[in-house]
Amino acid sequence: MKFLSALGLVASLLLTQAGLAQTIEPAALAVLPAVQPAALEAHVRYLADDRLRGRLPGTPGYQLAVDYVTSQLKQNGVQPAGDQGGYTQAVRLRRAFVEAGASASCQPASGAAQPLAVGSAITFYPNPGQAEVSVANAPLVFAGYGISAPELKYDDYAGLDAKGKVVVLTRQAPKQFADNERQYFADLRTVLETAARHGAVGVLLAAAHADAKLPEFPNGQVSALTPEGQVGVSRSYAPGSAQLVGSISPATLQRLFAGASRDTGQVFNALRSGKAAPLALLGRLSARYRSRYQDVDSYNVVGKITGSDAKLKSEYVVHSAHLDHLGVGAPINGDSIFNGAHDNATGVASVLEISKLYASLKTKPRRSVLFVLVTGEEMGLIGSTYFAKYPTVPKAALVADVNTDMPTIIAPLLSVVPLGADHSSLMQPVRAAADYLKLTIEPDPEPTQNRFIRSDQYSFVVQGIPALHIKYGNRTADGKNNLSETVQKWRAVTYHKPQDNFAGGTFDWQAGAQYARLNFLIGYQVAQASQRPSWNKGDFFGARFGK
Repeated sequence: MKFLSALGLVASLLLTQAGLAQTIEPAALAVLPAVQPAALEAHVRYLADDRLRGRLPGTPGYQLAVDYVTSQLKQNGVQPAGDQGGYTQAVRLRRAFVEAGASASCQPASGAAQPLAVGSAITFYPNPGQAEVSVANAPLVFAGYGISAPELKYDDYAGLDAKGKVVVLTRQAPKQFADNERQYFADLRTVLETAARHGAVGVLLAAAHADAKLPEFPNGQVSALTPEGQVGVSRSYAPGSAQLVGSISPATLQRLFAGASRDTGQVFNALRSGKAAPLALLGRLSARYRSRYQDVDSYNVVGKITGSDAKLKSEYVVHSAHLDHLGVGAPINGDSIFNGAHDNATGVASVLEISKLYASLKTKPRRSVLFVLVTGEEMGLIGSTYFAKYPTVPKAALVADVNTDMPTIIAPLLSVVPLGADHSSLMQPVRAAADYLKLTIEPDPEPTQNRFIRSDQYSFVVQGIPALHIKYGNRTADGKNNLSETVQKWRAVTYHKPQDNFAGGTFDWQAGAQYARLNFLIGYQVAQASQRPSWNKGDFFGARFGK
């Protein structure tokens, strides 16, 4: 996507001002003072405490976090909306590992089969749904980026027979596409689903750079199982998809191209010029590996405020945040507990305080509101994908998601970046709420980070539900408007490290309170509106996923 480009942002805001059919009701504004900075601080202090051991799903520390947020929702007067009348939705997590003894070889067009060293020449992704994976003498084809998008007049599979074959792909970025299309089509899940539709039995992902290290999974890959024990959610596997998934080095890629009608230089030149370069390769692949599993129970927490309208109360606005973090790992500067104070105890704290605001309303909004604290975000959006795919309310009743992930409250909140709002009518309530709180709206300062598809709101988008995620903008009180630089420096020493701690951390609790108020006002307007949010005409995500 040309995400909120300067012209696009101006056009979007003009449309918002012209089309805004509602104002924020005084009753919603009156409860805003109920959000207190001290309450946010208390939530984060507890959730980021060493006793919770980094809130890794399936551990006692994560259960402490579940118990805490459940008790807070109860205290705020939020009703249960999980499984069987409770506050939790069970999510069975499967951590899959590739066992020792994996093997692979390539049979060239002539001569003896050549072994491929597992670890340096090739690595494998664990398969959560098939314990033993084996392909024997499978033909190989090259399919560029692995993108099949006839609607964009581009198809890496055009004229290529991939049925029963192993597809070789490059993980270089397809720069000829706009950001929206590139983010979606280059996502591993999309790539694997595309290969499966073309009948491939395997996918080999070629490293994007000569010095790139092949991915290994010492901590495994995590999926979620359905109650029937099938893989329901995975970032690297789907029922019916290619059974073998592996990564190969640039040197291995060269070996697989031996004797082909075009060499790697020619096909990559074509790809860089925007032309597909499908190619039959002459070699064949044999590979075998086994996956072992560790299954644990984890939980999403789901609470509800019931709406006041006899009809619309059967529809739901979701406020979401991920409850998990990374647990305990290798020490960094003497600390091994990844407390996740900013990521995402602050986001959870925000949702808890937002629930307090809704509960404080004498008359509840017309639609019902769900507060969903999800597991497994750090494992690949597992918990949110599970909830969006198998919600505890009818899926068609979900109208929007307002997600909160690491708001980065390290400075005064003066401007915001509404990731995803420009795809739908959600920009209208964003604009109204920001205007009331005197916050400016800015374009994403880091569009290359693909932040829109990297957090839990994207799980709802894939299910056709308009969603957004409010991030900090770049505006600063001194007029230098360089907050992005400050955030990047902070990330370098804090993000996904034990240094993301409550003790000694940098927090602006007043900004956190303002952030919670903003998200509440956005969600409230959606819950109060006569019409449910709609995708913008011609929007890429709306056209692909919207119903």
